[in-house]
Amino acid sequence: MAYTTIDNPELYFQCKIYTGNGSNNNAKTFDGDENMQPDMVWIKGRSVAENGHIFDSVRGANKRLLSVDYSQEFDDASNLQSFDSDGFTLGTADGINKNTATFVCWAWKAGTTGSGTTTGSGTGQSYSYSVSTTAGFSIMTYTGNGTANHTIPHHLGAVPKMFWVKIRSGDNNNWGTYHHRSNANPEQYALYLDSNSAATDDIFMNDVAPTSSVINLSGGNYGNVNTNTYVSHCWSEVQGYSKFGKYVGNGSADGTYVYTGFRPAFVLFKGLNSNREWILADNKRDPINEVDAVLYGNTNDAEGDSDMVDFLSNGFKFIHASGPGTINTSGETYVYMAFAEQPLVNSNGVPGNAR
Repeated sequence: MAYTTIDNPELYFQCKIYTGNGSNNNAKTFDGDENMQPDMVWIKGRSVAENGHIFDSVRGANKRLLSVDYSQEFDDASNLQSFDSDGFTLGTADGINKNTATFVCWAWKAGTTGSGTTTGSGTGQSYSYSVSTTAGFSIMTYTGNGTANHTIPHHLGAVPKMFWVKIRSGDNNNWGTYHHRSNANPEQYALYLDSNSAATDDIFMNDVAPTSSVINLSGGNYGNVNTNTYVSHCWSEVQGYSKFGKYVGNGSADGTYVYTGFRPAFVLFKGLNSNREWILADNKRDPINEVDAVLYGNTNDAEGDSDMVDFLSNGFKFIHASGPGTINTSGETYVYMAFAEQPLVNSNGVPGNAR
């Protein structure tokens, strides 16, 4: 029985660790067996306290957004210089290329590009996008029109499981984030990528669930202020490649087990019930279990160390009850997004080669 359409996840997601040199034109090549030209990269300092930097190909390589705050887009040639056929090239900015500092980059590929006009209430606005329906990932840039029921096409052809919206120009505002398991009515709640806040009753989606064609935004709030410009990064779920789920911690060293259908390459965790940081784990900083290198997406903290989780061939299991990087507090509900190193079963029904 066919299990997944993506036998080689490295075609659509890769992780890279590197050391900065402070110089211009510092090209970084992915270490995987496949060349991948990314369309979005998220770079975070490891040995130094630096903000998370997010770049994408639709806005342009030089245009930086910070995952730690609500500031506008910053355009500077010292930032990322290009998305390359097998990686990316850095400028001189300390936040991504400080001399002798170590960094990690998580990268996603979209691919097909296009443009159109937004729909729903109010005046339609132009938008641009890049999308991979195979990998369930799209990037959209658009202009707000200030009216309720402003709908932005995402071109995934499937209902998004997670997306965030961030202002580029205009008023400073949070990264409004939707996760389909954040609440029984997730369209009525928001998480904020730049904040450790619990899931919050928020009208940024106009209390309307996303569909297989559009996301819906309310009028005049931080995702749709008239004439302000925005970007959204949007994911649907692909069996054996990506998973967007939730679990409840048990507060034990014999922790909760979560099935994904693949060995993870990357997992982003967020607690819902109380103030919890966005915790990032991957298989490059921790190529063998246990996964214990702690980075927070919403702070500028350098990397810490705390027993957190084991990556397994078909999911992940928590191995610690408390401390820095806590993602297994008893009774706490968490959401996550995960991407595969290797599917448990490939498209021919053959077991994958996950370690």
